[in-house]
Amino acid sequence: MNKPKHFGRRGFIKITVFAAGGAMVGLPLYKLAEAAEADIVGQRQGSVYSTDAKVYKIRKSQDNPMIKKLYDKDQGFLKDGPGGHKSHELLHTHYTDRSAGVKSLKAKGIKLNI
Repeated sequence: MNKPKHFGRRGFIKITVFAAGGAMVGLPLYKLAEAAEADIVGQRQGSVYSTDAKVYKIRKSQDNPMIKKLYDKDQGFLKDGPGGHKSHELLHTHYTDRSAGVKSLKAKGIKLNI
């Protein structure tokens, strides 16, 4: 086991001056780096959105003509609308909790790779 190092008065002053200098220099540099990162992220996000706008004519599902036709009040298959009974029945999933079976297998000592 290593003995803890003991600093004399000079050593303590050196360490505190070094730490204070590091804080004075490091904090502004950290703020500049953080601002540069935010700028890069903003540029990347802007380029992705502009490329998306150029490549895809339909960017929102509610603007898709096939979806509009599907939910059309007169001729659509899902006439009752996006929140209607038929659309809920066909398009929504249901959750079934199966964790009890996994827990019982683990209790028996069976290792699962999940």
